[in-house]
Amino acid sequence: MVFWCKSCLNMSTRPRIEFNSDSICNACQWKEEKKILNWSVREKELVRILEDYSFNNSFDCVVPVSGGKDGSYIAHTLRTRYKKNPLCITVNPHLATSLGQENLKNFAKSGFDLIEINPHYETLRQLNLIGFRELGFPYYGWLIAIQTAVIRLAVSMNIPLIFYGEDGEVEYGGSTETKNNPIIDIPYQKKVWFEGGAEKIINLLPEELKKYSYMFEYPSDEDLKKAKTFITTWSYYENWDSYRNYVTAAKYCGLREKEEGNQGTFTNFSQNDSLLYPLHTYLMYVKLGFGRATQDAGIEIRRGAMTREQGLRLVSLYDGLYPAELEESYLNYYQMSKEEFHKIILKHTNRDLFEVSLDPFSIKPKFNPG
Repeated sequence: MVFWCKSCLNMSTRPRIEFNSDSICNACQWKEEKKILNWSVREKELVRILEDYSFNNSFDCVVPVSGGKDGSYIAHTLRTRYKKNPLCITVNPHLATSLGQENLKNFAKSGFDLIEINPHYETLRQLNLIGFRELGFPYYGWLIAIQTAVIRLAVSMNIPLIFYGEDGEVEYGGSTETKNNPIIDIPYQKKVWFEGGAEKIINLLPEELKKYSYMFEYPSDEDLKKAKTFITTWSYYENWDSYRNYVTAAKYCGLREKEEGNQGTFTNFSQNDSLLYPLHTYLMYVKLGFGRATQDAGIEIRRGAMTREQGLRLVSLYDGLYPAELEESYLNYYQMSKEEFHKIILKHTNRDLFEVSLDPFSIKPKFNPG
């Protein structure tokens, strides 16, 4: 039987999430813990790490960015508050939006060194396609590359310290392994962030493309050790606030939000860089029963910007909306028919939660959120 957090709207189907005896999810429990957490101790830890690992003559650390709010906030804060010089790296997504490209250019113009990585096109497309077919994850190849390619470049440039944004497991509900541990090691990334599927998906690449898999594989343990690589998340050191990040990025880094709303949610200021993201959140909905509106509402509820009742109304309006206007783009990108595309979606749809039909294509929930 599925149920929802009584404080926010996290659903019991969320991977790795835990609830206490009062049906409060661990993201909401963490919200309360953060109120009494001694953040000054963690900031001192951050300052020590910045001192210990800033031995590259040119750059103090690496910050993966997309031109969006979170990487922009981290890079800006490192430069202004801690007087550090980060090297910013982006892995360009497929089906990029014009707004996402504009935001990335604006970010670079705001005064940062930015390296753009474009992995072998067909290899990335095939990994995204295989991820879609096998896992119901439509940009899985890109998800891999934003870890592996960034880390490879950092190692090759002898920059040991890498700051990712937040660990969504801790902040939004899931594994709590890193709640009191700043290190995001490779085994954790593979197990949790990739959900244990990376090797399988790469092994399914057509033979002629496997020679291009370099950007999708981690450096060797020997190379990581030699480079003294230290991978961490900013959310460990400072109370994570995605709206604060947005306001800062808009003010100082040229971030623009969409004029209209995003598919499947009520927000317009995040995840605007690829057309594949609405498909990802729709698949999340049919697999798990919650979509992007539930995630966004949970964030807003936990930061005190909306009540649970307000969030529930928004979830009822937006969650599970199929991105029909983007379907032709998906068919062209994956090079498949509409019927095959629909069959893959239905393959990953949870029949315990939804009633489904292929002809006509239809997915209807058997539940009411709340």
